[in-house]
Amino acid sequence: MHKYQIKCTVFREDWRYALLLDQIAKTGPFMMDLIEPHVALTHDRIDLDVSNLSLEKDYIKELGMRVDITHNPYAIELETIVDNIKNKRFQVLRPIDDFLQPRIDKMKSRGWTQLGQPMHVIPNPPPKYQVVIVPLPESTELYRTLVQTMKTYINNQVQVLSIKQIKNPLLEESYLAMKQLIAKQCKGENPNERELFHGTKGEAIDGILKDGFDDRYWGENFSKCKWGHGAYFADNPSVSHRYTEANPDDNTRVIYYNKVVLGNESILQVQNNDLMSAPKGYHSTHGQSPGQLDNDEYIVYRYGQALPYLRITYIG
Repeated sequence: MHKYQIKCTVFREDWRYALLLDQIAKTGPFMMDLIEPHVALTHDRIDLDVSNLSLEKDYIKELGMRVDITHNPYAIELETIVDNIKNKRFQVLRPIDDFLQPRIDKMKSRGWTQLGQPMHVIPNPPPKYQVVIVPLPESTELYRTLVQTMKTYINNQVQVLSIKQIKNPLLEESYLAMKQLIAKQCKGENPNERELFHGTKGEAIDGILKDGFDDRYWGENFSKCKWGHGAYFADNPSVSHRYTEANPDDNTRVIYYNKVVLGNESILQVQNNDLMSAPKGYHSTHGQSPGQLDNDEYIVYRYGQALPYLRITYIG
């Protein structure tokens, strides 16, 4: 920078240097990040699609993305970002928190328009890793909502230690393929996707993180399960809490928050632990226990019908 007499103001943060350039130039100012190499993997906090552009030295006419968002479930092309910039539009690429909201408000005050709902973009793990997890900021509305839900339905003494977002590209591809397949078999091509809890314990905690909901390991004693050999989910976390077990070392428990494709639901009130699949013409079972409110369970029987996307670690 000094060699070419480029003037800039440098702000040092824990994981990066932020450089403010061209403060008085007609085309400026603009910001540039220098990321510490040892934390590059956690550089998931790309705020807006219009901020996700980069240039390489000696290739200043070729735009690139800092985080690849050209594939599902995001599928934002470079050309779309450029078009958004030209038309003063932007998409939010991470959960909105107390730090991001003022920036969004400032964009809008300058005449920019926000498109759609915020996305939870996490960079893919490096080739030698299968999965990466990053903290969900405590200041986000989703974090606060989940904590309150856990306290309301399990007990008010529940202490949520962390909520982490999961990025496992292979699981995402399997889930999206199953979602599209089921959608074609449903009225109006609605796959009936829900966000549901799943409690687990022991080796299954890491197993789900790496391999998803693998039907080879569902309910070793499934004959005792109410609706057979499947993966069980609930909209009430107290139901999923029953499937957890406290870690003897630190007393923590784990519940996953998941995207689940239910498709056509078979609603059953009579237990049937012989089920190995959803009844013919259905994609899932919705188990109800008569006389027990907020106790419903949702069961899927095929691999790829559920995607773990948040891991909640708590004591309670």
